[in-house]
Amino acid sequence: MAAPRPLRIWAVSDGRAGIEAQALGLAEAVARLKPAHIAVKRIGWRAGLGRLPWRLIPPRAQSGDPIAAPYPDIWIAAGRATLPLSTRMLKWSEGRTFVVQLQDPKAPLSSFDLVVPPEHDGLAGPNVFPILGAPNRITAEKLGLELARFQERLAPLPHPRVAVIVGGKSKAHDLSPARARALSAAIASAVEGAGGALLLSFTRRTPVAAQQAMTAALRHLPGIIWEGAGENPYFAFLAAADAILVTEDSTNLATDAAATGKPLFVLPMDGRSAKLARFHAELQRRNIARPFVGELTAPPYAPLLETDRAARELLHRYDGSA
Repeated sequence: MAAPRPLRIWAVSDGRAGIEAQALGLAEAVARLKPAHIAVKRIGWRAGLGRLPWRLIPPRAQSGDPIAAPYPDIWIAAGRATLPLSTRMLKWSEGRTFVVQLQDPKAPLSSFDLVVPPEHDGLAGPNVFPILGAPNRITAEKLGLELARFQERLAPLPHPRVAVIVGGKSKAHDLSPARARALSAAIASAVEGAGGALLLSFTRRTPVAAQQAMTAALRHLPGIIWEGAGENPYFAFLAAADAILVTEDSTNLATDAAATGKPLFVLPMDGRSAKLARFHAELQRRNIARPFVGELTAPPYAPLLETDRAARELLHRYDGSA
């Protein structure tokens, strides 16, 4: 008997790194359970139409990767930009494509076969499967491969190695130079006190002034500061770290770090988000993360593998497997 053909999965987003990683992470988790070919699709909209409410955006104005038949077996989309297409995919495919939307789509849930939002959004429904945090691409194998790529630079660094992943400006949060300097002083004290090394990485959202302030305040420590030039050692930093510090503005950063099972601490920022506060409170309730107060050790916890859990649920709803 011939083996069944691999599933065809499209991971659809607007191409922003954090959003694409969610769709691609869930697609890869499905492919670990069942043979699949994954295609990445990046969505764009002509003439600034992407700023309109999604219901008013005509699909023919899509300017990114082609979206046309034959459609995939499984469509996994993340982000507002995908909604004019995701909400029509069941109709276009005549129900043959299993349509998955990540995050809270703020659209009729009946448009999708499965919605996978973060628990802290509070979304509920028969086709809703909430997870703690967001889907990601973290696996032990990926971390091992990334660590090997940067091992020459990382191997000489003393332990404990402290990874610090810094987000930045969002609707709810910001990182002022004053806050950046205060965080830097606390981080430097902890790393110096432990005799360790710093693995510092900024994101695209980190304000330039805050990044400059932190770099100036922390460059004297043993370690590596990645400011955006050359290959990104983000995953290698997570793999090499003995403890991980992330800013409170990002679900993705905390979820990635929690997938390692390593001590995880949350750095405060300017501003506040009630939803993210609920997320961090749940991480703390499960003894996964805690506010950073200068400590670098914490009790062990099982790695947070919500992406794998969502993949099993997806396949169960798709064809009864997993």
